[in-house]
Amino acid sequence: MRHIPIDSQTMAVEVSFRWQDLRKLKELPGGSNVLFVNMTQTMAREAIAQLEQFGITQVHWIPFYPGAPEAPDVHIAVTPDERRYVPPGIKTVIDLGQRVCTSGMMIEIALRLGLEPVLEGPAFQRYAQEVATNNYSFDRMFARSIRLESQFHILMESLEDGVVGVNEKGEVFACSRHAEEMTCVSASLVRGRRCEDVFPFIPFVQCLQSRRTLPAKAVNVNGVNLSVEVVPVIRQNACIGAFALLQRFNDVEARQNDLRSQFFHKGHYAKYSFADVIGQSEAICKTKETLSRMARSESPVLLIGETGTGKELFAHAVHQASFRASGPFVPMNVAAFPENLLESELFGYEEGAFTGAKKGGRPGLFELAHKGTLFLDEVEGMSPALQIKLLRALQEREVMRVGGNRIIHVDVRIVAATNEALEQKVREGSFRRDLYYRLSTLPVLIPPLTKRGDDIFLLADHFRRELGGSFHLTEPVKAFFRRHTWPGNIRELRNTVEYFIYTGHEEITLEDIPPTLFLAEGSDFHFSAPPASEEADSSDPFRFILSQLYTASEAGTSIGRETLLKKAREAYIPLSQKEVRDILADMASRGLVRVSRGRGGSRLTPKGRALLENG
Repeated sequence: MRHIPIDSQTMAVEVSFRWQDLRKLKELPGGSNVLFVNMTQTMAREAIAQLEQFGITQVHWIPFYPGAPEAPDVHIAVTPDERRYVPPGIKTVIDLGQRVCTSGMMIEIALRLGLEPVLEGPAFQRYAQEVATNNYSFDRMFARSIRLESQFHILMESLEDGVVGVNEKGEVFACSRHAEEMTCVSASLVRGRRCEDVFPFIPFVQCLQSRRTLPAKAVNVNGVNLSVEVVPVIRQNACIGAFALLQRFNDVEARQNDLRSQFFHKGHYAKYSFADVIGQSEAICKTKETLSRMARSESPVLLIGETGTGKELFAHAVHQASFRASGPFVPMNVAAFPENLLESELFGYEEGAFTGAKKGGRPGLFELAHKGTLFLDEVEGMSPALQIKLLRALQEREVMRVGGNRIIHVDVRIVAATNEALEQKVREGSFRRDLYYRLSTLPVLIPPLTKRGDDIFLLADHFRRELGGSFHLTEPVKAFFRRHTWPGNIRELRNTVEYFIYTGHEEITLEDIPPTLFLAEGSDFHFSAPPASEEADSSDPFRFILSQLYTASEAGTSIGRETLLKKAREAYIPLSQKEVRDILADMASRGLVRVSRGRGGSRLTPKGRALLENG
């Protein structure tokens, strides 16, 4: 010991046998006398004691060394590579070779030299399995330690966050692959170094001293914005280290979007594309082309059209053709909610915001539509107070839940729809001018069915197939369809097709037309006499009735309302009884016809004859 420097690390040598050698000794015949030959008596006795600890007790061991008395009747000798000391005349000599260092000793050497990775390699694993040891507890603890370290490594590398770990001295012992990428350092170069030297932007020292979790704070590392949170590791009331969790801001937002998609966006997707818009008319083709170009923009789109023209279908198609197609599509009919519920639906609410509020609160449609499209139908029905909140959400791209106190950033594109003239509402003061201009950046007029020509028959055939019908329209019915004003547009047409299916007729005639198409009190027909200079047109209801009265006058008879209604149907002119009655009343007030009470019918006056003959 006097030759060893005073500041050197020292450790005792621990040796053992290999399992394969012990298996050979286990085969020695029981009760035999066996010499164990070594350099000294102490070494021989220590080895014999170790063999007996390993269970080689079926023989009688006799220590043998230079200077030892000879043992009679011994024919077997075992030696750890000391054959030169085996007495002559021994028939069987088993040379075990030099004893090897125990796995515990090798582990301690590796730890003292900082060579922990060597212990995880296949070479050491094979060595540990070959060397015999009776230290079961140590082996078990070492195996458990290796297993836990492997699990920690797998866990650290599988986390989306970057992980940096330090011990109680502030020395780095762990740095995950993600942390290497975020901080541009090499884990192999920073292990064992002081944390403040390698990661000055991570408050490890403050965490170790305060022994408290330091909440996430924003830092900029090499031009990348990171969120850094530091958590202490407390063991038996002592702080034995700390971990830092690193997150990129962009990654955090992306994961939030993924979670929103999984938990909130179920059913919030666009079902239709422009391919689902049926029609070949110039009006509808132009609308599709215009909206297809607008879809690539991020600006709000305002769809203007009568009820039933398919505004929501076009909203779906705009979303599908946009850069947000992979995001949610959230539709909402503004007019379907009372004012006190509309705000919480749009912007969400916090727990306890009002009576009946769900525990934990609820996200609004703006949050659900994040990175997607929010479709607001019948937007003209929004109250002035909510118009202000909607305007702020569109301008600032942020919302606040009802009863909340934190701002939530949202990235939403708005597609709005209206069936009323918003300009008129702006002039009346019921709709905010600034919101109107914000929503109508890209206004598009959806053409009514009457402007789409023969698209009406393409749509009728589509609805027939969709509803499983098998009929065809006669020419009189087609002519009626062309003349009808279709105040309910495509929705009214679909109802008509479904009505035809239940008539049970393969050939649809005028008799099969739903009575609502003739008797609708809200018809859009307006009857007034045209100027005298205008050429008579049999397709004009006024001129048609005037001509029928003239024909009856030539025959010297009167004509009743029912007869006029029947002849109008035969001529494919859509007229109701009220409309016939109103036209006759208008003619009578102008002295063109005399209307008899009861069933006397109506007769043309000379003034009426002159109007038709001179027109």
